[in-house]
Amino acid sequence: MQHTLSLLVENKPGVLARIAGLFSRRGYNIESLAVNTTEVPNLSRITLVVLGDERVLEQITKQAYKLIEVVKVNDFTGVPMVERELALIKVKSDASTRRAIIDLVEIFRANIVDVSDKDLIIEITGDSEKIDAFKKNLEPYGIKEMVRTGKIVMERGMNLNNNK
Repeated sequence: MQHTLSLLVENKPGVLARIAGLFSRRGYNIESLAVNTTEVPNLSRITLVVLGDERVLEQITKQAYKLIEVVKVNDFTGVPMVERELALIKVKSDASTRRAIIDLVEIFRANIVDVSDKDLIIEITGDSEKIDAFKKNLEPYGIKEMVRTGKIVMERGMNLNNNK
């Protein structure tokens, strides 16, 4: 089962390496990873997507809390959330294909961020399924390069019980 975890950690050197080591020592692959600072200057958020059962998730969560820099661990599995990724895709484009690609960009609400006579660079944001669908639709034109961020998430609404 796929789990999306969000770890709030102290913004100190080596924290990401310790978190990644926690997963690798147990033989679990990180499917997606995104890290950045939060609204609190000395805290960062690490968002991870991992595969495993509930027992694995519980073990990893307990081990993460043993790391002194870990402030909080949230499992977003089954929680109503907003998720987003960003992808930049460079696709072959000439006079004969450009209009069709622009139509796809409009349908998927993406943006063209660079144009040359031989290719386009397109920026798209959305959930994983949207980005996968867009990529699949661009493949017949020839994807030259693609870079993709990890998933970031935020719980929907306000949980009054936890005063978030």
